[in-house]
Amino acid sequence: MRSVIPAFCICCTLLLPATSMAADTQKGKALHDANCQSCHDSSVYTRKERRVTTTEGIKKQVRRCEQSLGLKWFDEQIDDVTAYLNDTYYQYK
Repeated sequence: MRSVIPAFCICCTLLLPATSMAADTQKGKALHDANCQSCHDSSVYTRKERRVTTTEGIKKQVRRCEQSLGLKWFDEQIDDVTAYLNDTYYQYK
């Protein structure tokens, strides 16, 4: 029984980073509203002929815009904005 407890603790510790890395759509919305709306209105995201067709495509476009504006966001912020846009407009899996 004693050897099970340390193994359980190690497994739980390994799971923590994965759960804490979930994107935060509220933070993504705040970042989007503060930085993206000056160039993009919602018609960019809702047009029928979309240039972006995957969540990875959304992420690449968010990164491209972030770099163009010189924002220097962390990867987590890119993920937050990507999650916000996907949840709000795209709904890709």
